[in-house]
Amino acid sequence: MDPGNRCKGLDLAANSCYTPYAFRDGLAAHFLFVVQGLMDYRSVIETAVAGLGYGMVDCERSGSRGMLRVFVEGPNGIGVEDCARISRHLIRVLAVEGVAYDRLEVSSPGLDRVLRKEEDFVRFAGEKARIKLRVAQDGQRNFTGVVRAVNDGKVELEVEGRVIAFDLANLARARLVPQI
Repeated sequence: MDPGNRCKGLDLAANSCYTPYAFRDGLAAHFLFVVQGLMDYRSVIETAVAGLGYGMVDCERSGSRGMLRVFVEGPNGIGVEDCARISRHLIRVLAVEGVAYDRLEVSSPGLDRVLRKEEDFVRFAGEKARIKLRVAQDGQRNFTGVVRAVNDGKVELEVEGRVIAFDLANLARARLVPQI
């Protein structure tokens, strides 16, 4: 087999690699290989965590294999036992799904919890949040204020007595401001 003849077509949607192979007698065969590491590891983790009765708040990954950090929440909060249970489950699930990582950390989201989804902003309406935008609005990218509402894909934040609306798609980062 010609070494340069490997993986002629890569289909990211199907996680596959199409490889033609020519035999000496002139006949040809085609092989289909599953390419590891192309799946959406976030959805795998979110589904696994939900199956245990918890919710995935966020997931971070450093490097292609490196650290995999998962932030979870539960109906009664998150304790050390919950994190250990989720971690044991995720180790098995990630091995079966072929998700490569060197180290796995499972923890609560903390007091400065990240806000990502529309449901997060609805749940924490009335709480103070710090928002950073991808593209500046009114010449500014960073805002701190009270989450008021979410309407039509826009988050309304009360900043210094005025309400400003931001597109969810324009949010680079949003976190709760811990109340001490």
